[in-house]
Amino acid sequence: MKHLLTIAGSDSSGGAGIQADLKTFAAHGTFGMSVITAVTAQNTQGVTMVQDIDAGVIEAQIDAVFDDIRVDAVKIGMVSRPEIIKTIADRLRYYKPQIVVLDPVMISKSGYPLLAPEACATLVQELLPLATLVTPNLPEAEVISGMKVTMKEEMRPVAERILELGAKAVLVKGGHLNGSADDLLFDGSTERWFMGDRIDTKNTHGTG
Repeated sequence: MKHLLTIAGSDSSGGAGIQADLKTFAAHGTFGMSVITAVTAQNTQGVTMVQDIDAGVIEAQIDAVFDDIRVDAVKIGMVSRPEIIKTIADRLRYYKPQIVVLDPVMISKSGYPLLAPEACATLVQELLPLATLVTPNLPEAEVISGMKVTMKEEMRPVAERILELGAKAVLVKGGHLNGSADDLLFDGSTERWFMGDRIDTKNTHGTG
């Protein structure tokens, strides 16, 4: 059985963050572990409050897991402050997990900021070079790359720019496109599209 570690915020409604990751891990027959970076008060309508966890507590959580249990892969979600990002990056450089998936959570669906503005550069500098795969939606890809992307044809140039920043592969999620909801996976040489039909639903909590 694979052992997967999620480093992210807690969602009180269970639809996103740590809770959603652990449910996904279990659904795929893996053993899930967690490091909580923030406690959020949220539901399907939005986020009303966030309490960041002290960086020292986050470091202790990471050490507690790696010192005792094999970690086959790490998935990183909400990391809101520069000191939190630097702490996580430091411990990952120390433990050197083989697979690191970075989901650059920046803004909730309701518009609540989940990444401090001053933390974006830190995320790009510290975590992107450690990422086996980074999975931004279109607004997040724009912030990371500094490029505008509104059409499917613009997704590859944005992916190329993100790879230049250090990630080994990027999955640009097309859910914010008009029309299709296609995703692009690109590793610098191979381009693969995942075609997605847009579903007319209000149940979008935790979709990224």
